[in-house]
Amino acid sequence: MLAGCSRPAERAETAAPAATATPAPSAAAAPSTTPEPPAASAPTAVASHGGDTAKPPTAAAAGPMVTGGSVTGTVAETMDAANYTYVRVKTTGGDIWAATGQFKVAVGDRVTVPLEMPMQNFHSQALKRDFPVIYFAGRILKEGEKAPVAQPTMPPGHPPTGGVAARPAATVTEPISPAPGGVTVADVWARRASLAGKQVTVRGKVVKFNAQIMGRNWLHIQDGSGKAEDKTHDLTVTTSAEVKVGDVVMVTGKVAVDKDFGAGYAYPVIVEDAVVAPK
Repeated sequence: MLAGCSRPAERAETAAPAATATPAPSAAAAPSTTPEPPAASAPTAVASHGGDTAKPPTAAAAGPMVTGGSVTGTVAETMDAANYTYVRVKTTGGDIWAATGQFKVAVGDRVTVPLEMPMQNFHSQALKRDFPVIYFAGRILKEGEKAPVAQPTMPPGHPPTGGVAARPAATVTEPISPAPGGVTVADVWARRASLAGKQVTVRGKVVKFNAQIMGRNWLHIQDGSGKAEDKTHDLTVTTSAEVKVGDVVMVTGKVAVDKDFGAGYAYPVIVEDAVVAPK
């Protein structure tokens, strides 16, 4: 799912699903690939205002999760919800569910699904259905379609866009003073161990924004503090709020350290479930 950046709490989804086959969810069987060591359990992702959730794995989850490689099969069911396209793919090892940024696909199409970011017991608020196992892929390729030669890159630790393009980056040319009682971006990095689990307020400019990934909006803020060479000048924030690149905002949320979303996507420090207000 999330490459060269990070992965993937979310929106109140409004897009009505356009189911093209029976709406009843089918058990997602693991594809016939040689399983690698079991992936770390996917974290619980809870939208701050009614988004999708992924519960911790339970014995009821259908089949073991497999990561690494890809599988090819025929689309047996597909639907769109919010910014995602969901597909049920019939493979030689059984059916699997996968999702990626919206793209045109129809029942009967042959597709190749990268086995990225498996999620167990995933509940889609928009579709009002549960998926025992589903793979969130950065891109699902239709038969005959070639993968792009180069993918857009984002700072290490940022979640993938899942097919939704990142909004253009902005730059900070002058230092931005901290909010009253707040801290700077550099402060959060320097004091992250003692700030873990605590609420902070940081004022900065939105330099990147990605919407509706893994049930959350992701933004990067900078305030002119910290050092670009060690990446202490940039702070990742998750929120339900919509902002624009270039906005100067105050974010108030809880600091988390060494946050690992699995599959190699981890953050040394991140501010989660933030409330965003104009400067």
